[in-house]
Amino acid sequence: MTVTDTTASHDKPAQHGFTEHSDGGWGLVPIQTRSERFRSTNVADFETLTGREAEWRYTPVERLTALSDGELDGAPYTISVSDSDGVSAEWVDMDDARVGSAALPEDRPSANAWSQTEKAYAITISGEEAKTVTVERSALGTGARAAHTVITAEPNSQALLILKNSGDALLAENVEIVVGEGARLTVVSVQWWDDAALHLGSHFARVNRDATLKHVLVTLGGSLVRVNPSLHLAEQGSDVESLGLYFADAGQHLEHQVYVHHEAPYSRSRVTYKGALQGEGAHTVWIGDVLIGPDATGTDSYEQNRNLVLTDGTRADSVPNLEIETGDIAGAGHASATGRFDDEQLFYLEARGIPEEEARRLVVRGFLTEIIQQIGDPDLQESLENAVEEELASTKLVEVSR
Repeated sequence: MTVTDTTASHDKPAQHGFTEHSDGGWGLVPIQTRSERFRSTNVADFETLTGREAEWRYTPVERLTALSDGELDGAPYTISVSDSDGVSAEWVDMDDARVGSAALPEDRPSANAWSQTEKAYAITISGEEAKTVTVERSALGTGARAAHTVITAEPNSQALLILKNSGDALLAENVEIVVGEGARLTVVSVQWWDDAALHLGSHFARVNRDATLKHVLVTLGGSLVRVNPSLHLAEQGSDVESLGLYFADAGQHLEHQVYVHHEAPYSRSRVTYKGALQGEGAHTVWIGDVLIGPDATGTDSYEQNRNLVLTDGTRADSVPNLEIETGDIAGAGHASATGRFDDEQLFYLEARGIPEEEARRLVVRGFLTEIIQQIGDPDLQESLENAVEEELASTKLVEVSR
């Protein structure tokens, strides 16, 4: 079944997000606001990627043809889930009512994955007792694959859900998250892929009245990984905390485009992404779009991205965007910074007898640990801290050219 959403955009999609002027005969005009992007589950509704599209301008799209245009294996795959009371997991048909309850695809690879997925993996969380659930995938293989996960937190439920990805992958997938009224849900997605993996992920979340979602992306492995969360504060009192951690080595391309849509009044969001880069050709991309709609009075929003450059030969693109369509808000802001080591921090540590190399490592650990410590699972936090240590041990940290 093909679903097309034209309520927030024009009836007909066109390349690069342009459509004819509504008065006719005036040529093409760009989309005026982030919420107007065309949405459809039909891959044929989207033009072939060229890399000239605004949302793909930093991505090496020539490496993604198999995922955006090719045939994908959408069959169920091997997956493991830890046991927990109040949590159920099952494969469901794509016409299940839960599929599409958070949002619809906004780009060609997402629609390609949606249309070729045979079964969605549905995780349902209930019960007011706090619980931790771990979902692991490690045997996807090297063939091009589609996947779809639907996470539903029932009203007033509480849970920490960890999605662990490792091994080989050539994957395009969609993850939907629906947080019911009064629920408190943390979703942590860890991209720990093998070196050659390619992964395109679209995460869609709908947060309902007085509900809280903490969404955490950790991206360490893979050759090209692009995971984009779209977080919709749909009802009054909804709250989102969006956190991200990434560490790019030589030749890696790690990308995250975050979209936070404040539609309802008195909602709150905080976006904090931090990354480190080392090695020739390491490339990270962070784009943060926050839209405060005309009915979102009382909104409190802030987004920030910080990048720490450890060696020469790296590139970090960071683009924060903020749209405000009402003047009655509690506050909104954004910030972005990319730079080398802080000389004052290094001087402070070295003045206390710590060797320069160790001082640099301590600065990096402290920089990234801020995100790790907010995950809420001690075992995972320890694993990630060890992974950061391994990354730091692989390259000698040197003075970066100004």
